[in-house]
Amino acid sequence: MGIENQPLPIVSRIASMSTKKTNKPIDKTELHPRNKHRQGYDFDRLIRSYPLLAKHLHINDYQNTSLNFFDPAAVKALNKALLLSHYGLEYWDIPDGYLCPAIPGRADYIHHLADLVQLNHGQKNTTTKSQINCLDVGTGANCIYAIIGAREYGWSFVGTDIDREGLQSADKIVSSNATLAGRIELRHQDDSEHIFKGIIRDSDYFDFCLCNPPFHSSAAEAAQAANRKLKNLGHKSDDDTVLNFGGNNHELWCEGGELEFITQMINESVLFSTSCFWFTTLVSKHEHLDSLSKTLESKHPTSVKTIPMGQGHKKSRILAWTFLSEKQQRIWTSTRWI
Repeated sequence: MGIENQPLPIVSRIASMSTKKTNKPIDKTELHPRNKHRQGYDFDRLIRSYPLLAKHLHINDYQNTSLNFFDPAAVKALNKALLLSHYGLEYWDIPDGYLCPAIPGRADYIHHLADLVQLNHGQKNTTTKSQINCLDVGTGANCIYAIIGAREYGWSFVGTDIDREGLQSADKIVSSNATLAGRIELRHQDDSEHIFKGIIRDSDYFDFCLCNPPFHSSAAEAAQAANRKLKNLGHKSDDDTVLNFGGNNHELWCEGGELEFITQMINESVLFSTSCFWFTTLVSKHEHLDSLSKTLESKHPTSVKTIPMGQGHKKSRILAWTFLSEKQQRIWTSTRWI
């Protein structure tokens, strides 16, 4: 059948049903320039990769095709379509109740890490160095950071987590995709009191450590944050809170919340100061930066960077630090990033 005789794509047929308003601009200029999702979602393309996404779409007041973000199944379908369409996966799924992350923001983190490679190496075209090895703390059942880093830049990853079921899900994703073969190793953290201890081995050298720590200090705080998110999306009621992006307890909160987790991360990083070039983590709450900066100052890193990030209503930042001297950094980049 010729192109001129083919039926309209599903999204085009949906869009033809509404003529209420002019389109609202969708260019997400706050995202990294290399982020594939900067121009919003091409739903026609996504449906071709994952047709089941179509049932979760509707036309919003701006005459744009949109998703029911109140529905965890819809968010999961979107993620699956994005990973199949933009990152070349053949399979991706997570168990019910596990965190289903917003992919554009996760991709931004990876792209900013690639900029750090560029900055340290001082040469062009270094962001796709396949020998770069990353440690993903709390890789979760979704394995998103490792997937994006492996597919966008050819990097290798060691993903860690305290949840065995989550790691089993991540392992199934890795083993089910030939494009991830040999790029992602998974390690279980046996001791929930530690982050790097029991994970980083004597023979390990990581160019980056990355982490998206549990933001909240309790289940109640996580539920309140979920309600605020739903209200920002236009939900009119906070009864029977639905975590639209999912998330088990250990993924959403820990004792002391984000501040305590990152403080522990900084304290342990000193013990592995020559095993990792850049230790990095997301910091969701700006008010935590002063305390974290004081903790870092007491550990005497040679360099600390704060990299701003923005995704729509949400503002975040990457906190990065290294203990390597300038000489050690030159040796590292000249021997590993060649």
